[in-house]
Amino acid sequence: MDRTAQLTARPTDRDIAYDPPPTADSPHVRAAKVLEANWTGASTVPSRGLYPHQWSWDSAFIAIGLRHLSPLRAQTELETLLDAQWGDGRIPHIVFNPSVPLDAYFPSPDFWRSSTAGRATGAPRTVQTSGIVQPPVHALAAWLVHRADPGLSRARGFLTRMYPRLAAWHRYLLHRRDLGGAGLASVVHPWEQGMDNSPCWDAPLSRVTPAPSRSFRRADLAHGAPEDRPTDLDYGRYVRLATDYRDGGYADGAGRFAVEDPAFNALLIASEHALARIATELGATGTARHARAERLTTALIDRMWDPAREMFLCHDVRSGELVPERSVAGLIPLLLPTLPRDIATALVRTAHGPHFGLGATTRLVPSYDLLGEAFDPHRYWRGPAWFNTNWLLERGLRTHGERDRADALRAAMLDLAAASDFAEYVDPYTGEACGATGFGWTAALTLNLLHDFEEPKYTKDPKDTRGGNRG
Repeated sequence: MDRTAQLTARPTDRDIAYDPPPTADSPHVRAAKVLEANWTGASTVPSRGLYPHQWSWDSAFIAIGLRHLSPLRAQTELETLLDAQWGDGRIPHIVFNPSVPLDAYFPSPDFWRSSTAGRATGAPRTVQTSGIVQPPVHALAAWLVHRADPGLSRARGFLTRMYPRLAAWHRYLLHRRDLGGAGLASVVHPWEQGMDNSPCWDAPLSRVTPAPSRSFRRADLAHGAPEDRPTDLDYGRYVRLATDYRDGGYADGAGRFAVEDPAFNALLIASEHALARIATELGATGTARHARAERLTTALIDRMWDPAREMFLCHDVRSGELVPERSVAGLIPLLLPTLPRDIATALVRTAHGPHFGLGATTRLVPSYDLLGEAFDPHRYWRGPAWFNTNWLLERGLRTHGERDRADALRAAMLDLAAASDFAEYVDPYTGEACGATGFGWTAALTLNLLHDFEEPKYTKDPKDTRGGNRG
């Protein structure tokens, strides 16, 4: 029986994990059970209750973990997502499951109206999606999934099919979303950046007139404490932005909200490096993509690096100013292999300093400045620690030679993921579980931390386009 058959077999006493055989209550088995429970047949939901559809960057992180259980299922995860790609190249942030009732999640398909409102921008006719995007982790995920079983990947033509779709996705971000003219991608809604309720959005959102609360029904409050979720005022602004974007045919550039975010662009740069490796695997050269990634890294530094705060800040395209809020998004460029040494060192210092407290007052990096006025250890993206952002920082620490710090963060993540029942996020001080439990990317990234392997180090030599440390 192959790995996929083992994982999807139905008997309750089946063995769902592989070499070496783990104990029944091991983190490996528990994480695998979460992913199995969240599997729908073609993709994995983040959580059965709160998030009952397929989410874009969730699926990328989930595929990165699934590759250690079933490389075929990991490939399928990404293929299902990209089957819903729009003609203009965008990968929508939600692919809706038609079997889920409309009132199970808001905004639902009848709000987005993708097949009609998105017709001019190439929305698929047979699949209902949202009209906005999420961070571009997908090429990195595709490369890591390929590396898990290159033979299977080549036999199925996985990268051959993925590459043109991923290239179109990057073209969309680098051209249609270059709203600031500096070559970087802008997000046009807080939901696109993934850190929905971050204080970084408070100032840009203040220009947006909220939709009346009576005009929408929040499904999220049925699955979490209201004091931990975005306020009705903020949610009204989210709805207004999404409504205006939809009513404008999902055309980019006209909205009142446009922000260049350091995490979003860092992930785009990391995925450009991954696309270079994919190109090389397919027999082309990755030199031009590596060069583009380095140019984007320079633009990121020029546009968003704040030497006084020793971290990256969001750039509000509409006001032309940096947003003076410290969030975990400003640390994630540590992931980039060609980041100058002095900047990488400063980011490490900031992560371990009083504003984020890693290894001193906190076990995981919080989503927002511990000393900020808006800090709340439980409110969505305004203080809690998330496993995906910490996983990215763990990779960043390792990329820049901070092995001991990376090992300590890895150990803390594994401990807190298991202790919190794979929570969506945790209190950064106590590790108390917040949000949903049995959360997809928490389980998947736990598997990745348990089983990851080293990859060739990044080199600027144009004859060697294999890319950075750990892929």
